[in-house]
Amino acid sequence: MAFREIPMFEVREVCRLWLSGRGYRTIEALVRLDRKTIRRIVEAAVEAGLDRAGGDVQLDDVFIGTVMLALVQQRSDRHGDSWAVAGGQHERLKSWAADDVPVVKMCELLGRDGVVVPERTLHRYVAEHFAPAPKSTVPVADGVPGRELQIDFGELGLMADPVSGRRRKVWALVFTAVYSRHTFVYLSFSQTTEVVIAGCEAAWSFFGGVFAVLIPDNMSSIVTKADSTDPVFNQAFVEYAQSRGFVIDPARVRAPQDKGRVERAVQFVQGSFWAGETFADLEIAQQAATAWCRTRAGLRVHATTNAQPLIMFEADELALLFPPPAQAYDVPIYASAKVARDHHVQVAKALYSIPGGRVGQQVDVRADRALVKVYQRGVLIKTHPRKPAGGRSTDPNDLPSQVTVYAMRDISQLVNDAATHGTAVGQLAANVLDHPLPWTTMRRVYRLIGFCRTYGDERVNLACRRLLEAESTDLNVLRRMLERALETDTPAEPSNVIIATARFARDNTRYAARRNSEVHS
Repeated sequence: MAFREIPMFEVREVCRLWLSGRGYRTIEALVRLDRKTIRRIVEAAVEAGLDRAGGDVQLDDVFIGTVMLALVQQRSDRHGDSWAVAGGQHERLKSWAADDVPVVKMCELLGRDGVVVPERTLHRYVAEHFAPAPKSTVPVADGVPGRELQIDFGELGLMADPVSGRRRKVWALVFTAVYSRHTFVYLSFSQTTEVVIAGCEAAWSFFGGVFAVLIPDNMSSIVTKADSTDPVFNQAFVEYAQSRGFVIDPARVRAPQDKGRVERAVQFVQGSFWAGETFADLEIAQQAATAWCRTRAGLRVHATTNAQPLIMFEADELALLFPPPAQAYDVPIYASAKVARDHHVQVAKALYSIPGGRVGQQVDVRADRALVKVYQRGVLIKTHPRKPAGGRSTDPNDLPSQVTVYAMRDISQLVNDAATHGTAVGQLAANVLDHPLPWTTMRRVYRLIGFCRTYGDERVNLACRRLLEAESTDLNVLRRMLERALETDTPAEPSNVIIATARFARDNTRYAARRNSEVHS
């Protein structure tokens, strides 16, 4: 049986498609998961309480985390037993792949020798280990109007960037409708996921709706790991696709024929729009590109369809698109972070506390404009409000109890802790902390509490009472009092003291002062 750890967003996608009424076979074609895996996900979700009548609102983080826990498999490798069986036949498979033996025939030949490997597993094994020879291609049908949109990046040239103060390479993200060949161009200086999402948002506004299927090249901003049968998508873009309602169907690696419409459109953009032109900045160039898409590119007679793309799009496709987005999309940040010794993780140069003593463990973080959500193995463990760079969000309950007061500089709680050892101890702690910068004297209060552990609460409380009567907060004096047992209110009378009369004692009148008149009288 093949094994693959299923990420959280794929589980959510399977549940979303199932709630929309699709069957296992249809979901398999859309998400490229094995039907058995899809069935296992749906059964786990139904067991957790998923109801088709409840809608997408059921698919919150807590529910998906519950499904993820039900799907956990403790495996030491990344594949199932069938993959290991195929690995034992590596040399035979290599020989057959070199002779262009179909995978179906390979399964049959292995079965004759009693070696059973599922055909789908063998397809993945052969695709991973033995790259097939290039094959010829044939034109692909245009498909249903308003359904498919192909996208690809194309290099245009250099342009001055006022932000960096230097000339930078300009990229054109080209969108081409498969049926009508209507084209939109989005210009940028980079090819990040944020740029692709911004380009898609601009495209939905340009087209007046959202296409059902997006066919991209294997750009890293969309496809994290390219594979002809089982690609791994960028999580941020998958969530964006879920929010806009379209399905991602990437082209195969090094197979431009899978997106031939946009491949030709990229060349058209380079030659017809960009060549020979000079633009002052990117904004002006974008305005010119949008106008070019509506006029020159949209109103030309296409050589294949023998029709004007804009007219054909408005007549046959526009009404079939999903409604355009009502609000701008909040592009989140995704990160894998390690919990530091201070029980925090760093995301976008801000710190967020993590509960449960997870120091040294890895967590997954999703941060949008408002919230930062922390996951571990697909389960939501903490939510914080988003902080700017340099900020910090710390929940005192996430920190160990013995350090929470000091870390949070909780002066009132520290006074309360000291008061549990005695009224005088609490009053002396309050006096010590009565300072313009009270957190600078917190260590003195911790020292005072340490005296209670060493000498006992009763003795320290008596000594604190005497120190308060003397209007002092000197803890060194308090320490000496405790070391010499001077904390009692009435000092003990010294014993065996003999008071003797001095040899040369005089009467008190001998020392009385007299006036001059009394002396001479």
